[in-house]
Order: sequence, then structure tokens, then C-alpha cells
Amino acid sequence: MASTEPPAIRPIGVDDCEGVWPLSIEAGWNQTLADWRFMLGAGRGFGCTGPNGQWQASSLILPLGQRLAWISMVLVTRERRRGGLGTRLLKHCIGEVQWAGAVAGLDATEQGRPIYLPLGFRDLYPIARWHFDAAKDKPSPLPGVSVRPLGAGDLPRLALYDRPHTGMERPALLAHLALRQPVRAWLAEDVGGRIVGFVLGREGRTATSLGPVVADSEAIAIALIARASAAAPGPFIIDVPAVHGPLRAWLEAQDAVTPRGYMRMTLGEAKGLDDPSHLFALAGPELG
Repeated sequence: MASTEPPAIRPIGVDDCEGVWPLSIEAGWNQTLADWRFMLGAGRGFGCTGPNGQWQASSLILPLGQRLAWISMVLVTRERRRGGLGTRLLKHCIGEVQWAGAVAGLDATEQGRPIYLPLGFRDLYPIARWHFDAAKDKPSPLPGVSVRPLGAGDLPRLALYDRPHTGMERPALLAHLALRQPVRAWLAEDVGGRIVGFVLGREGRTATSLGPVVADSEAIAIALIARASAAAPGPFIIDVPAVHGPLRAWLEAQDAVTPRGYMRMTLGEAKGLDDPSHLFALAGPELG
């Protein structure tokens, strides 16, 4: 007789990348093996396997500072869905984050948000995922601002610029993205050499993901996105806080479409995370 006991929750290690990657492929998500390898190396994964040893479910916690941890990659195979396995893993991650004295953050799909609200998560702001093939427009040069390729020597300054503008501490993530796809990594500086914006990107399973994009102004953000998307062929996806109207208009002018959205949510207060005024594109729902 088959066991009725729920499967045990097990750690997922970096060596399990190839085993858990099929979960995100089945869901139609954009992650590559490189994404899984980084997330499991920088964070902690938890999941469940079936009797044959194959992974049937996953979840992940990615620290973004001492006081903030991102929960993502909550995935369950089709045959095991609607059995509460995903909720078990989510609650396990919440418990791990709270035990560490941190605030849990996540980007919820329309289907996931009704699950998170009763658990105490609160809405911060909506996000639109945009798809486009290429940038048709090249914005005019901005007075007093220069845009150049980002180099390895810029990374310490980049992390210092990013933290107060996003509420996240993510130097390892920024370095990983900058070095992984240098062609998408661009820096904007003013006449004094001060950083006023940056864009990073990464290759995906089905499309290149542009982000994060952090900038002093919307005009700078648009210029950076145009430069990164012109550096090599698409298609592209980019996750933009809905508050940014001019960027939305620019994306629409590039024939971009937005078939889905997210809601940024937290379980507790995370200083600075609720203000997207300088965050023009996410690193991705799985990365914060």
C-alpha cells in the first residue's frame, strides 16, 4: 500500500541544479541552469522528491541583506499540485526567514497573491512584465549624462549606489549579473563621474531578461534600457513597477506587450523596499 505520509522537506544544493531545473521548464519560466546555480549557491533551497528520487517541488530563500530575504521558485510538478505541497514549502521558508529575524519579500502572481494575503503578506506595488523583440527608438543624449559599459572596477560603487535606492543589499547578485552578461551592463554618470543609473541583464531560457534598472530619473532609465537592448538581439522581457508611466509609454512605442503582472509583497516592514521611485526594472521575481 502506498504511503499517505507527506514527503519530507529536504535541502536543495547546488549539485541538484539539473534535477530541479525541469520544474521551472515545466512551469514555462525563463530560468537557466546558471540562474539555479547562482540562486542555490547564494541562498538556500528546500524541496521534496518522489519515490524515484526525482524532485517534485522546490522553494528558495535568497538573502538580500541581514534584514531582508526573498522567497521564490515555489514550484510543484503538475501531478502533485493542489495537494498543499507548495504551501508547505512556502510556510517552511517563512519560518526559516522569521527564525533569522528577517523580513520575507516576494513577487506574487495573480494566482499566488490570494495564498499570501491570509499568511500576513501585504501589498507594496504592482509590477508589469513586458515582452518585446527589439528597441526601435534611440533616445536623444541626455544633457550632462554619459552612458558607458560597466566594468569590474565599478562594482563596489555600484553596490553603494544600489542599496539606498532599492532597500536591498545585493553586491553578489549585481556582480554575478554584470560579469555574466557584460554586453547588457551599462553605467550612467554625471559630469562629475557620479553614478546616476545602471542596467544589467542575463540570458534566459526563452528570452533575455533586462534588469535590474536603477536610476536617478526615468529619462536615464529609458536611455539605459535602450542601450542594453540595442547591444545584442532579443527577444526581451523586463519587469517594471506600474508607477513608471513614461517608461510604459516608451515600451508601448517599441510594440511591447504585457500579458502578466505581479504584486510585490512583504511579511513585515522592509525599509525602502516599498518605494520604487528609483527602481525601474526588477532583477526578476526570483531575484528581488
